[in-house]
Amino acid sequence: MPRIPASNIAVSSILALEKKLDVTANNIANVNTDEFKKSRVIFQSGDSSGISVTITKVDTPGTIQPNGLESSNVVLAEEFVNLITTQHYNTANVRVIETEAEMQGHLLDVFA
Repeated sequence: MPRIPASNIAVSSILALEKKLDVTANNIANVNTDEFKKSRVIFQSGDSSGISVTITKVDTPGTIQPNGLESSNVVLAEEFVNLITTQHYNTANVRVIETEAEMQGHLLDVFA
């Protein structure tokens, strides 16, 4: 199995987290939309292709309102936790890219 540079893995992760951020934003935007079902992102690591993303609907029921419609099943607290964790993951991935670039710079200094 060929070695995959850390920066490629980090970039793949950043792109996957961008999709997670899009899903979270959509969930938050529809928190007050009757009968809206939130979505979740499932990450899966691939051999050389990086991280693949699957988006699924969460079919848990919302509460029944007086008008007979079901409210959305979005829980804002969960969505804000998703935003915070996504930010931390992105920060870590950027740090991986910076560290790899720094290591390559030191390696070039050794050979210069």
